[in-house]
Amino acid sequence: MKAEQKVTLYDRAQRAAEQIRSRAGARPSVAVVLGSGLGGFAEELSDSSSIPYKEIQGFAQATVEGHAGQLVIGRAGTVAVAAMQGRFHFYEGYSLDDVTFPVRVLKLLGVQTLILTNAAGSLNTEFTPGSLMVISDHINLMGVNPLRGPEFIDMSEAYSREYREIAKKVGILKEGVYAGLLGPSYETPAEIRYLRTIGADLVGMSTVPEVIAANHMGIKVLGISCVTNMAAGILPQKLTHSEVLATGDRVKDTLAALLRAVIPKLK
Repeated sequence: MKAEQKVTLYDRAQRAAEQIRSRAGARPSVAVVLGSGLGGFAEELSDSSSIPYKEIQGFAQATVEGHAGQLVIGRAGTVAVAAMQGRFHFYEGYSLDDVTFPVRVLKLLGVQTLILTNAAGSLNTEFTPGSLMVISDHINLMGVNPLRGPEFIDMSEAYSREYREIAKKVGILKEGVYAGLLGPSYETPAEIRYLRTIGADLVGMSTVPEVIAANHMGIKVLGISCVTNMAAGILPQKLTHSEVLATGDRVKDTLAALLRAVIPKLK
């Protein structure tokens, strides 16, 4: 009897990429991951094809409210774009291989540029709910890394400096550091004081693993955070996911306009 061949992560990604190619005509060079309540941009793509995640081999399922759970491939102007309406989170019980699997599939589809959006809480009183911020860097406090093993990659420019400058020129004037925590519970006021002390401006529960995987794959990254709430202890009020979704809905048109303006300028 022949020894059973081990199916590698690369093999799985190849199969998923081939499946997507068979259903979508465009060959995307740019991909956008749309965070909580921010999926509206995908609906603006022309000549688009939509594929639910459940129909893509190897894709996990988006279980969090505000994440539609489908891949939309079409065009933003003349640029072929793949837009993910929702992402997977480590706190949902998925492995980091599951969380970052779409990034690896997107690379095999031909994506060279990845725009990651997220909903985040602000630790910086200059960043108020409804504002957008370019991520200049991150602090990984999730306690995990998708590159287990001897995968030593440089992260000194995890978020492309060139892309950050382009985004600021088309309308996002603020930039700051994103702290990625495991979740799903929101942070305590003491944790927020700690994060402010170590230099974080925003906090969230996503993005960081995807950025690490993208850098590993040679994909240039632009990160955009939508400030949906002030972090715990900044204001005397409780935090809720409904507030996150409501703010995301309020700014989705602003984010879509920004993406339309910035995508043609990214190379």
